[in-house]
Amino acid sequence: MSGSAVVAGEAVGRALPLVAGALGAGGLAVAALPARIRMRAELRRRWRTWALAAPVFLGALFLGAGGAFALAALLGVVAVGEYVRLAGLAPADRAVLLAAAVGLPALAWLAPEALDPRAAGLLLLAAAVAPVLSGDGASGFTRAARTAFGLLWIPLPLTGLVTLGQTAVAVGLAVALGDVGAWCGGTALGRKGPLARPLSPLSPNKTWAGVVGAAVATGLVLLAVGAFSPALWAAVLAGCVLGDLLESMVKREAGVKDAGSWLPGFGGLLDRIDSLLPALLLAAVVTG
Repeated sequence: MSGSAVVAGEAVGRALPLVAGALGAGGLAVAALPARIRMRAELRRRWRTWALAAPVFLGALFLGAGGAFALAALLGVVAVGEYVRLAGLAPADRAVLLAAAVGLPALAWLAPEALDPRAAGLLLLAAAVAPVLSGDGASGFTRAARTAFGLLWIPLPLTGLVTLGQTAVAVGLAVALGDVGAWCGGTALGRKGPLARPLSPLSPNKTWAGVVGAAVATGLVLLAVGAFSPALWAAVLAGCVLGDLLESMVKREAGVKDAGSWLPGFGGLLDRIDSLLPALLLAAVVTG
């Protein structure tokens, strides 16, 4: 087994008891919910999705950089498909995004030194190629801007699953339980008072109480897996807070509630990994 796989395997080993405990406690909690609870069915669907997603996420990262590449590419391809529908992009723009969804994680795996500021510049040029070559004077700039945003929002952050190594395990777990903490904090503390104020009109249900809940949950998770540092905690918390609002902005302009309808309890994949994407990007910044 390679050195990276050994390190990632150790990180997964530290995370497993926490994941098992969280799934076990969550399963008992949703099973005990009274029938009159409005969100009972949705919470149960979410728990089933978490129970399936956790082994896939941890199993891929346990395999080392190769497994992380496969996970990043899979998530990228599916998320890009959802984003293209939201942004109303053309097939040529989709091809650029799909190529990046596979190509960037492959570079992170096989030639990580190639991921530097020059690569970001090439991504911006790639976003403009299809509109320019097709002579799209009506919506070419909008297409190029939306493609560039998609490149920076989806494939680029997902390279962090490969480059961050064991930190990727901690970030993924902290984000997942941070979302739970935000929901619990919003439910318990967000009914009235200053913490009930919404963060942004983009998502009125996201309150400062949710930020408090996410802060507590992410901090505890990072401590539990031995990955806590103030900078990493701030990166993960910012990802949890900003990721949801960022996706809400995209969905509001697209006029849809969810990015998809195939993922039980969440909608689409982007609805599940919206916080993970900026968290990975910010984690790469603070640990680089």
